[in-house]
Amino acid sequence: MITRRIGSRQVSAIGLGAMPMSTAGHMPDEAQSIRTIHAALDAGVTLIDTADAYTPSHTDVGHNERLVAKALASWSGDAGSVLVSTKGGHTRTPGGGWGRDSRPEYLFQACDRSLKALGVESIGLYFHHRPDPQVPYEVAIGAIKDLVEAGKVQTAGVSNADPEQLRIAREILGDDLVAVQNEFSPRFRTSEPEIDVAEEIDIAFLSWSPLGGMGSAAELGSRHAAFGEIAAAHGVSPQQVCLAWQLARSPRIVPIPGASRPESILDSLKALDLALSADELARLNSGS
Repeated sequence: MITRRIGSRQVSAIGLGAMPMSTAGHMPDEAQSIRTIHAALDAGVTLIDTADAYTPSHTDVGHNERLVAKALASWSGDAGSVLVSTKGGHTRTPGGGWGRDSRPEYLFQACDRSLKALGVESIGLYFHHRPDPQVPYEVAIGAIKDLVEAGKVQTAGVSNADPEQLRIAREILGDDLVAVQNEFSPRFRTSEPEIDVAEEIDIAFLSWSPLGGMGSAAELGSRHAAFGEIAAAHGVSPQQVCLAWQLARSPRIVPIPGASRPESILDSLKALDLALSADELARLNSGS
């Protein structure tokens, strides 16, 4: 398994995004989800991304975290070799909506809830999930720092952050800041500046929805012709081309494609064996 660095740890260069396993209207049964996680782990994945807000209902906060914990507990391998990243500060509201709460007291509560859901004494990587316009960013990240100092969190990250917020987080968290997690895909390329800052301050960039999101991943090749045509030339899926393109963009990028079937994550992992030429990468970068 090709690896990349997050903080002091080496993890698989492609991780598993667990969110689709807890999405209302699309989630598989628990047995299929556990098979998917086990297939990823058996193939060498050592990074699983989850969040307390990944849940089919606001009444079941932590659903995805508990699912990941159950899969790890029942896996035959060494669960200690797997880095589980989770997040706090994004909330769920009645009717399937989303909210934000970065008050320190809420982040402390959310972290304690995640510790319980994951069944651990300390979280390997904990992200501030999304900036809250009602709470100064410095205050929210200060709360994350407090969680690290309390030993509840081993390393910290920020998600959905812009370059200025990344620099604020670096100033507050110092070396405890090991990753940023932002959306990046052929459809959504506006995180290029954050990738550059991640390289500058030497942290990992975890790309969420790297294939364009749950509703668009299957049409990646038809929506973005270059990816489909280059995939056809190599005899691989457009999704593999997309992930190989991201891996080539920066050594700090770790894509975390979502999956709810073993076949999906196993296809994604084949991107690690795909070498794209300079001309192909230039075409993909241009979006033509």
